[in-house]
Amino acid sequence: MSRIARGLVVTATAALALAGCGSGGQSGGAPASGAGAPKVTGDVTVFAAASLTETFTQLGGDFEAANPGTKVKFNFGGSSALAQQLNQGAPADVFASAAPANMKQVTETKIITDAPTTFARNKLAIAVPKGNPGRIAGLPDFADAGKKIALCAEQVPCGAAAKKVFEVAGVTPAPDTLEQDVKAVLTKVSLGEVDGALVYRTDVKAAGDKVEGIDFAEADQAVNDYPIAPLAKARNAAAAKAFVEFVLSGKGKSVLSAAGFVSP
Repeated sequence: MSRIARGLVVTATAALALAGCGSGGQSGGAPASGAGAPKVTGDVTVFAAASLTETFTQLGGDFEAANPGTKVKFNFGGSSALAQQLNQGAPADVFASAAPANMKQVTETKIITDAPTTFARNKLAIAVPKGNPGRIAGLPDFADAGKKIALCAEQVPCGAAAKKVFEVAGVTPAPDTLEQDVKAVLTKVSLGEVDGALVYRTDVKAAGDKVEGIDFAEADQAVNDYPIAPLAKARNAAAAKAFVEFVLSGKGKSVLSAAGFVSP
């Protein structure tokens, strides 16, 4: 074989080898999954329901560890107040609400255009100070004017759920204070400022030995769905999407389940 012929054979062989590697076919092996995925970096601001404080704080740290160069910033509060802030132009990348009604407030104004995803469910429990000094036994005690009672305001999800369970139980509550988010209610209980309150089961668990929880049957009639979605004009769209996916991942479900949330 001549020198020219040998050169042509080598060139053709090399070309075939390169074609096989680039095609991802059997001869070149399967391509690595996500090899060309862009790196997620930068700040991501999450507006989240107050009842998500502990779980999302943990998930935020886990997300940062999994994505070096990212920083998750949270604004926790009552879902109705957060929705109002977003509609007034507050800068954020992700919204996680404790009820679909408050999520609807921002989808109707096109602040969020992607279909929200329900990632968790929660229900109410009676919370009392350690030792139950007020001797709260059930929902009927919330109608006793002689007992100090705290509830969420009706416009926030925990308040709307409380209203429903009282209607189901046929009880007219006599609250001494109405708070703007569930953590404010829980604080009243843990400090012993009230005899009893309605909060989420997850909040009772998060409070540890500072409060005691009492389950009641009517809570099953007012289960809250928690939706999450990235904002349409998120300043860091890639990180917003990645954080939502992280919450929906197996890791996210594990953290939420350990806190007492129920998978949808």
